[in-house]
Amino acid sequence: MHDCLKQEVEYRTSRSSGPGGQHVNKTESRVELMWSSRTSQCLNEDQKKLLAIRLGKRLNDEGILILASEKYRSQYRNKADVTERFIDLVLAGLVPVKKRRPTRPTRASVEKRLHNKKLRGEVKRSRRDRSPE
Repeated sequence: MHDCLKQEVEYRTSRSSGPGGQHVNKTESRVELMWSSRTSQCLNEDQKKLLAIRLGKRLNDEGILILASEKYRSQYRNKADVTERFIDLVLAGLVPVKKRRPTRPTRASVEKRLHNKKLRGEVKRSRRDRSPE
């Protein structure tokens, strides 16, 4: 699946605003990754719908995900960084949510709660019974 997703990605480069001195003015080290979730051949329709929901705010109106990296001075390292983030993001978006199975409190936890409640009541009762002289 990784290779399939990587083949659908387009890259665009531009000049970075990060570290690099004069070097930054001459090279295009910033890398933008663009991927269309709607036209992807790697995902089935259910997966596309799930990603549209989970990545909703990150997708533009055409359903295109745009990620950028300008962390490093090297275009190669920025490309690797943005590609890794993209794969992680998509795979995390496809992980099914585990359904919560409701459980009952254990007998020990119920008894402990009732015991603490009784102690607290005793403290309050002892304060109330004292009469000011």
